[in-house]
Amino acid sequence: MPLDESFYSRRQILKSSLAASFVASAATAKAATGTSNSPVALENSKPGDRDWQLTRVRINSGQYRTSLIEGYCSEQSISAGEKLSIFVSTDPARMFTLDIYRMGYYNGAGARKLASYGPLRGAPQPVPEMGEAPARLRECQWAPSVEFTIPSDWLSGVYLGKLTTIPESKSDPYWQSYVIFIVRDQRPAQILFQCSDNTWQAYNRWPVNESLYTHPDGAHAPNVAVSFDRPYGKYNQIFDHPLSVGSGEFLLWEYPLCYWLEQHGYDVTYGSNRDTVDPAFITRCQNFISVGHDEYWDIAQYHAAEQAIDAGVNYLWLCGNSVFIVSPFEASSQGVPQRIISRAGCYGPLRDDEIQSYASLFAGLTDKAPDERKIIGARSVVPFNGGGDWTCVNPQHWLFANTGIKQGDSIPGLVGWEHHGEPDLERDGLEVLAEGTIWSGGVREGHYAATIFPGPKGNFVFNAATIFWAQGLSSPPGHILPWSHGSRPSGPDVRVQQMTKNLLDRMRE
Repeated sequence: MPLDESFYSRRQILKSSLAASFVASAATAKAATGTSNSPVALENSKPGDRDWQLTRVRINSGQYRTSLIEGYCSEQSISAGEKLSIFVSTDPARMFTLDIYRMGYYNGAGARKLASYGPLRGAPQPVPEMGEAPARLRECQWAPSVEFTIPSDWLSGVYLGKLTTIPESKSDPYWQSYVIFIVRDQRPAQILFQCSDNTWQAYNRWPVNESLYTHPDGAHAPNVAVSFDRPYGKYNQIFDHPLSVGSGEFLLWEYPLCYWLEQHGYDVTYGSNRDTVDPAFITRCQNFISVGHDEYWDIAQYHAAEQAIDAGVNYLWLCGNSVFIVSPFEASSQGVPQRIISRAGCYGPLRDDEIQSYASLFAGLTDKAPDERKIIGARSVVPFNGGGDWTCVNPQHWLFANTGIKQGDSIPGLVGWEHHGEPDLERDGLEVLAEGTIWSGGVREGHYAATIFPGPKGNFVFNAATIFWAQGLSSPPGHILPWSHGSRPSGPDVRVQQMTKNLLDRMRE
């Protein structure tokens, strides 16, 4: 049944006094913008290198895998002083090189080379057998190809390792793919950028067709598991992106935000989903950003987010379909913590019509965790996916300052390919900022809602309600605009950039 699009607006009128007090509180918050002496600004003043991009990729084993050269890392995230192992397979056996880049702005180059290794000897490494049902786990146990200690001067960030085979003759082409890891730290910073790497792994189909969505019992079968001990195949959802091989989904949904933040000198530090199970990892920062497609969360992440919001951290959900599936971490078969995730349930209650219409889809997943609206303000709703325009319904709010946006103005194609809706209208002070219709498959109507609500210490929680938000911030080297359900964003937009700046300027003192 289509939702009444005027309903949210009527409820907002009843809450105007609460909203006004929230705006007044936010107006007194300390402004914060990028500074020329932040560690990130100093790092980005160094020479960049566009050679981080892949130039020769061949998917030669099924739809997603290149067996010519592929690899994975021993850790999703790692600190300076710790040892990282990188596992590489080449079939046929070839010598290869490994170049390590930190991703950022770097005067438009998009990355800086930090290290090179090789020539290294590569050989085929075994594809693991599939484990028993229901987990059906594939877990590599490869021999390490290169190991090194993270240097103390490697700033927190997202790091790509570019793997390249060395030709044996003039008629033997080179082939490439990535490995990816995050360098974390513990320093206080303006912004914590959390990568959505649990979701990268949930959708990864390496080696043949083994993701959390390919179980014979259905796409949302419970208790299916995937391991971080395997390479990332090519991105496999809404569009073809050969540059993604080995990099998860970072380059698609998250890199434009990383590029933009570092371009403007914001003091940003980085972490993975595994890191944000610890409230202290979050509360050292003033702002937490979830970006892109952040669907899979351990329940400990949820409780850490509650504690961080209560402690006064601003939460910016620049994402869609987030905190939807409960995915507990487990140790690998070798005892390494947090190397396996599984699908155990979903967050929040589903509407009766959702359960009735999608009984097989949600069988065994309902009522397993708290309502995600408590920490986001809205939730994932059926239909999950689609595309639409991001339409302002509350232009007087400070979010829209200096944007020129008026009531009913839209940013074309900014909503997709998944979104948030059904805001928690019972929450004191919650305001709907943008709302409208999405079309799934171009024919099925759905509804999104972007929201904001106050935290207990002058902080706020903003929900952009779309995976595509970062597409409006920048277009880094190698970036491809996505397309889904007959809709696509238009790329960098000064209004999205200004709104994001307004959010980051409203920092707690």
